[in-house]
Amino acid sequence: MIGSGPNGLSAAIELATRGLEVTVHEASAEIGGGARSAELTRPGFLHDVCSAVHPLAAGSPCFEQYPLAAHGLEWIHPEAPLAHPLDDGTAIVLERSLDATCAKLGVDGEAWRRLFEPLVTAWPRLRHDVLSSPFHVPHDPSGFARFGLSAMRSARALAESRFRSARAQALFAGIAAHSAMPLEARPTAAVGLVLGIAAHAVGWPFPKGGAQRITHALAGHLRRCGGQIRLESRVEVLSQDALILCDVTPRQLLALAGDRFPDPYRRMLSGYRYGAGVFKLDWALDAPIPWRAQACRSAGTVHLGGTLAEIAVWESRHEGAPFVLLAQPTLFDPTRAPPSKHIAWAYCHVPNASAMDVSDAIESQVERFAPGFRSHILARHIFTPASVERYNPNLVGGDINGGSMDLAQLALRSTRLRYRTPLDRVYLCSSSTPPGGGVHGMCGYHAARAATVRWLL
Repeated sequence: MIGSGPNGLSAAIELATRGLEVTVHEASAEIGGGARSAELTRPGFLHDVCSAVHPLAAGSPCFEQYPLAAHGLEWIHPEAPLAHPLDDGTAIVLERSLDATCAKLGVDGEAWRRLFEPLVTAWPRLRHDVLSSPFHVPHDPSGFARFGLSAMRSARALAESRFRSARAQALFAGIAAHSAMPLEARPTAAVGLVLGIAAHAVGWPFPKGGAQRITHALAGHLRRCGGQIRLESRVEVLSQDALILCDVTPRQLLALAGDRFPDPYRRMLSGYRYGAGVFKLDWALDAPIPWRAQACRSAGTVHLGGTLAEIAVWESRHEGAPFVLLAQPTLFDPTRAPPSKHIAWAYCHVPNASAMDVSDAIESQVERFAPGFRSHILARHIFTPASVERYNPNLVGGDINGGSMDLAQLALRSTRLRYRTPLDRVYLCSSSTPPGGGVHGMCGYHAARAATVRWLL
């Protein structure tokens, strides 16, 4: 196994439980890929380096099969998954309760219910289809068909056709903007739907003690299954005498294979498109963020972008004020900062590999909805797209989704072979394979299943 992100560890677990001798090779000194935590600002302030809030991990069909709680993973659920403040001093709140959310959406309450209630009810079965490889036989054909009718649209088209109020449209737009694509592009509605369903079905929790706890729990279970992990063990070339799964993106896979891939496959990998990058800030704070809207203090995640139109302009043209995704874990997990102190984490999307500095723009957007915020900053840490990639080479140009998730590439991801490569016994299992980005382990799970069907049966 090359790489120790959540997909690599999940794939390794699947292989180890089938009796294979498994070794994970991790190039860095720490395991975890995008699920790591570190004291980025000051001693005692524990920040999540990449992923921070984990609705897909909490509902992952493969993670639920592993005894991760026995290895220290404990989920913390904020009072509300999400708040979206507006300039009038109020905030729209996405509650765990569908009824409570609908009650607060006024004229669009019933429209929200009609869209989400059937999908939330079906989610225990539907998630197996949504987080599956493409072109599979659905576990829930009717639910998957209902989901697909809305999911294949653009987020803007779905929001404007379903909701009448600016508040409901803004709420859905902010959720869909996690796609890191223009809201006019298909299938950005799918991202909004999946994350919205997950909010009602399982919440938007985070691990007590930080994202690294997910990694440590997966690694603990892998070791219990007999697997080994080697740190600072960079693989330079692909072996010819072992089954190899690669938790890397197409760019790294090309480098590992050298000239061993046939030319058509090399061209396919070379043409793989990476998506928007991220510009990320972490703050050590001397107090909670002073939100104007009290409701924001009940949410683990806060979306800062105002209206659908404002969010759409930033996500498509990167003009105006940035759409900012912010997490405030110490309101609910005080173990991650010294007594009476806090941390916060925020990022916005920028063009891939962009050199633009938007740190002041991000902080101004927080100030817009939380006047006086800057006066509480003790220290800050900045991740540009370039430094994100230096930290983890899989995050090419700052892309945290393993590649653009537009309609064509979401279905096929890196290749038409999905997890297989033209080399026998070499498989790809990263977020550059279906079902794509997010901490859920399902890319590794499906890749390992594909490998075992071919080589062990």
